[in-house]
This record gives sequence, structure tokens and C-alpha cells, in this order.
Amino acid sequence: MTGRADAARPAAVVVGGGLAGITAALRLAEAGHRVTLAESRPRLGGLAFSFRRGELTVDNGQHVYLRCCTAYRGLLERLGANRLVHLQERLDVPVLGVSGPADAPVRTLGRLGRAALPVPLHLAGSLARYPHLGPADRARVVRGALALRRLDLADPALDAVSFGDWLRRQGQNERTVAALWDLVGVATLNARADQVSLALAAMVFKTGLLSDPGASDIGMAAVPLGTIHHDRALAELERAGVKVLLRTRVTELKPAVPQHTVRLEGGAEPLTAETVVLAGAQDAAAELLPPDAVDRQDRLARFGTSPILNVHVIYDRKVLRRPFFAALGSPVQWVFDRTAHSGLAGTPLGAAHPGAQYLALSQSAVQDEIDLPVAELRRRYLPELARLLPAAGGAEVLDFFVTRERTATFDPAPGTAALRPGPRTAVPGLLLAGAWTATGWPATMEGAVRSGHAAADAAPAADGRPGPADRGDGRWPR
Repeated sequence: MTGRADAARPAAVVVGGGLAGITAALRLAEAGHRVTLAESRPRLGGLAFSFRRGELTVDNGQHVYLRCCTAYRGLLERLGANRLVHLQERLDVPVLGVSGPADAPVRTLGRLGRAALPVPLHLAGSLARYPHLGPADRARVVRGALALRRLDLADPALDAVSFGDWLRRQGQNERTVAALWDLVGVATLNARADQVSLALAAMVFKTGLLSDPGASDIGMAAVPLGTIHHDRALAELERAGVKVLLRTRVTELKPAVPQHTVRLEGGAEPLTAETVVLAGAQDAAAELLPPDAVDRQDRLARFGTSPILNVHVIYDRKVLRRPFFAALGSPVQWVFDRTAHSGLAGTPLGAAHPGAQYLALSQSAVQDEIDLPVAELRRRYLPELARLLPAAGGAEVLDFFVTRERTATFDPAPGTAALRPGPRTAVPGLLLAGAWTATGWPATMEGAVRSGHAAADAAPAADGRPGPADRGDGRWPR
């Protein structure tokens, strides 16, 4: 295409290079727009990124997805990254319960999995053998699951009720909440049942566990997240003709018809575009939005946030023999083996200790721990790992560090749905994207990608005709 023809295409600016921004930029470029993506950080991927700690590659969080996450899986396919992830053939979650004192812990291993049977029978065998609940509590869980299936996700009244209150009305107790509902819910919603909107919780459980037998199969990256969300994404964006500006902070948006002006930090030449997508976090979008761009715009200031803490431990020997597990009866929530894809073996530390293992603990909804000093977190979590994993008690800790995301997700409290705007604003050509917008999903990679699709679908078409929309399940349009 000649430079003159290229200049004739309508311009679009995407502010934010997370999964929402990557998706929106690719879709707009495919629809014929001349796209610039501005990201303030030195890399793409939003909060699902990797960084270097010496010679070690560290993921910022233990980001997993489910088979039902069709939009995120579609993005992986679009980035040519399908071979860089692993998706379980069938759901299998080891759940390790521990009780008793540190010097004589009692450990019980159970599993949550599925059979090749229709919903809800696919979970029946696993639940019948689940050792962390007795027969009466298993019956309570079945009663709760059947009640969830009857809920109408389109009913706005669900958002006014807490999941915890609803569970109690369905006969659930502390044991069933801890051993199942919060085990899954805290990891996916980043809040405990009493702090979660029933609408969001019902969406997670109905879609992930009660929609299709394979919906809950777990996927995760087999390489550092940055390999997918930065390296592959950057290559595909550039191949699509998107101009990517890293380390570029947007300081002001001046809306106008027919072109908006996007001002950049440091006196760089402003960008002009007919279409602007604000694809950052809710506070960043609120700072750039002009007055009255969103109905009841003051609601954006009422968004709460919820933190996620990751605890990283490197032992001098192998202490865990499975890829991951969830814990009960301990402050530890989920533990992942990150030895291989972190490149530990190729570091001086790994060379000095050939059998070393790197574990990462993913701790959600930890408002009371997110600001604790590293030394205190070390005193808290190393003994707990020894309670859970016998080999950890005799192993040497070669390294211990933490990563903190104080505003990892929006707070999924009751009433959240009313705070989440759609992609369109009152300003023509100004659009919103991000996991915090009205996707119907919680703050997940899936929700972020779906929001990018929604913004692209809402953008004026480059040639004046409607472009291909996504196929209703978030998969990339054909």
C-alpha cells in the first residue's frame, strides 16, 4: 500500500497495551484503520506479564484460564501461541488439606475432576470421593449446584445479593464454602463469598462448572507470560501495521469532531484520530475521559479494587511433584511449580543447585497481607509450606521474594454491575475497553479480551460498512 493510500485510512489510537488494548488494536487494524497503540510501560500484556530478576524470568502472577475462556483462547490462536500453552485434557485439581500442629501435621490429598459424562453428572464421581467433605456436606454442595443452574444470569437482581448470603440460604455451611465455593471463587473472583456479587459468582460457576463437561479444564502458559503477551503480541501488532509506542504515557485527551487529539508526556507530537479506545485501568480511563462522556460518570470513582500477592520460593531440591495444587486448612491458597519456564536451570543459582525447584504461591483477596514486610511474609509462609509439603521442611531456601499487585482487579462486590460502563461513550469515536467494563465476566484475561472485541465492534468502520463482529463467544471473527 502506498503512503498516500495509507494516510487516507482513518486513524485510531488505543491507549493501553494490556490484553484489551492488544485485542482492540488488532481488530481495528484488520478493519482497515491506521492504528497507534500507546503504552506507558516498557512492555505489553498489562498485569499478565513477565520480568527479569537477575537471570530468572518471573511471571507477575499465576494467570490461568479455562476451556470456556473462548475469547482468550481466540487471542492465543490469533497470536500463533497455541503451542505455548498447556490445556488439560480433563479437569484435575489436586486439593491438599492440612490440619494439626507444624511438628505433626495431618495431610489429606483429594482431587476435583470430571468424567466424560453430561452436566452435572460429570462432577458427581469426583465429589463422591472428595475427602474434604463428608456425605452430608457433599449433598449440600449438590443442592447448591442445582440451585445455581436455575439462576437466570440476565436477572439484574442477582447483583444486589452477596454470594455468601445466597449460599447460606441454600443450606451451605463453613465447610462447604471453604472446601469448594471459596476454593474456586477466591481464585477466579479475587474475593470471598461474602464480598462477591451473586451475579458474578453465578456467572463463574454456571459457565465454568455447569455449562459444558469440559468448560472447567485448566490451561496455563508453558512459557513466560511475556513470551505470549509481549513478544508474540508485539510481532503480530507490527505485522498488522499497528504502530506500537512503549514507554509512552498519555496525559490528555481533547475530543473533537472529526478528530480527537491525544497528548503525550514529554512534549512528543500529539496523536490525532477519529477513533480513540481507552483500554487501561478504570482510574486511568476516568482521568482521561471528558466530562459527561459516560452516563453517571461519577460512578467510575466508586470502583473498589482488590489485591493479589505472589510469594516466590526457590528450594535447593524438589519438594513438589505435581504442576500445581490448591490448599485447605492453611493460609496458602494455590501453589505452582514454575521451575522450567522461569529458566532456573540456566541461572548461576540453578547451576550451583541442579535439583533446585521454584514454587510460586498465588494469594488472592489478601487485603490484610498485601503490605506486610517480606520478612513477615517469609515467617508466615515457609512454615506453612513445610506443613503442606514434607520435603520442604528439610530443604534449604535459596531465594524468597514477593510480587504485589495492590489493585490487581476491580472489587466484585454486590452492586458492581451498575458501575461498569459499556464500550460506547457519549463522545462519537471515543470508546472504552478493559476487564472492568460491562463484559459480564469478572476481572480476568477472558473479560479483558472480550472488552477489546466489544470496543472494536463499536468503532466506526473504516470503509463505512460494518466489519466482521466476533461470533458471540469472543472467538476471533472470520
